[in-house]
This record gives sequence, C-alpha cells and structure tokens, in this order.
Amino acid sequence: MSERTFSWELFNKAPLVGIIRNISPDDVRKILPIYRQAGLTTIEITMNTPGAAEMIRLALETEGEGLNIGAGTVCTKDDLEIALEAGAQFIVTPIINKKVIKSCVKKKVPIFPGAFTPTEIYNAWTLGATMVKIYPATSLGPEYIKDLKAPMNQLKLLPTGGVGLENMAAFLKAGANGLGVGGQLFDKKLIQDQDWDGLKAHFLQFKSKLAL
Repeated sequence: MSERTFSWELFNKAPLVGIIRNISPDDVRKILPIYRQAGLTTIEITMNTPGAAEMIRLALETEGEGLNIGAGTVCTKDDLEIALEAGAQFIVTPIINKKVIKSCVKKKVPIFPGAFTPTEIYNAWTLGATMVKIYPATSLGPEYIKDLKAPMNQLKLLPTGGVGLENMAAFLKAGANGLGVGGQLFDKKLIQDQDWDGLKAHFLQFKSKLAL
C-alpha cells in the first residue's frame, strides 16, 4: 500500500477523476505533469490497461506529491491486492463486490464502487462506499442525480460514463460530488499527435467547468 494517503484537499480543488484506459506508459509519463499543471488533481489508472500496476507505481514516484493516484476497473479481490501493492491511493470498481468494498473500508482506502439503480447505490453506500460511482451516468443524465439526492441527500455521488464539457456543469448543479471522465478528457487524437500544448489547453477547459 502507498505510504501517501488519498488527499481530500487535492480532490476538492478539482473534483474530477480522470480515467486512464489503454494509454501507453510512455504517454502516461508525459501526460501526468501536464494534467497536474492544468490544476487537475485526481487520476485513476484502470487495471485492464496493460502494465497498469507499473504505471501506478511510476505515477506515484513522479507525480505523487501533487496528484491522487488510484486504480479503476477493480472487479475482484485479486485486482484489489495488485492495485494496493502498486500503491493505489483509492479504488474504483464498475460493480458492487462486497469483499472489495469491505476490504477497502477495513484498510481505510477510499472506495468508489459502481452502481446504477437506487437500491444498488444505497447498498454500496451502506457497505461503506466513500462515494458511489453512478455508471453509466448519461443513460439518465443530470436529473437522475437530482432525483437520487432528493430522498437520500447523504449520498456522495460520482457520475461516470459520457460526462464531458457540455454536461459537467449540469451534473455538478444537480448535486454530483465529483465527476469521472475518461475518453472525453484524454483526447486520443491530441495524444496520438503528441500535441501536449493542445492537451493542456483541453485539460484547462475541464478545470474551468469545475469552477462553475
């Protein structure tokens, strides 16, 4: 496990979890400082990305001071052990796995499990979820967050899946406590073209939407 723990102070400065999936280690090495310089603070490396554990280790070594580094797509206890061994400071799952959630709670590692229906979401919360990832969020949109929060305002929710520049503000206004953003944030063309200035400008657009 990482000696550094998840920083809520960092997360609250920019309540967005950037999801890195299937990006090469070399590109990730170049992207992380740009991400931090743009004022974004929390990043998740999915465990189904080749070399994910090594990437988490590298990210913590090089950018651990200014970023929260977590592991995503953690579906099993085995995934969890590999992620924590690599130093992941928080865990994100696409589904509810009681063993994974309870293990994180016991180890005091923030856990954001994925859920969709009100019952799933509430169950994840009662198991000890730090925040519940609402996935896929765009199927029902920002109004769904508002509807969930009306009777269950104690829930902390992280809509993920289809969240982008055009709907970020609406999700936050509806009561989202943070946002999970993958492909729309890590623009494949900008990365492919190694357009790091363009990528930084792109990241800054996302950062500006968080201030609304």
